[in-house]
Amino acid sequence: MDYVTVLGLFTGALTVAAFLPQLLKVWRTKSTRDISLGMFSVFCTATFLWIVYGVLINNVAVIVTNILVIVQALILVAFKIKYH
Repeated sequence: MDYVTVLGLFTGALTVAAFLPQLLKVWRTKSTRDISLGMFSVFCTATFLWIVYGVLINNVAVIVTNILVIVQALILVAFKIKYH
């Protein structure tokens, strides 16, 4: 694995980790009042397109990162709908 891929995977891990505090807070408090459903809807669409882009350029870091991020974002959207 070359250093560019390692850098991409490390950066992706940080991106995935950035969502964890918000996800855990919502899970614990059951409060999504401060989360914008519109923003997360657009974000999920953009993340899906990043996955498509990663597949088209065959970049594992882009694909894996964005799959993990979209899973977290969709969980937050589900919490937003459930706990509105």
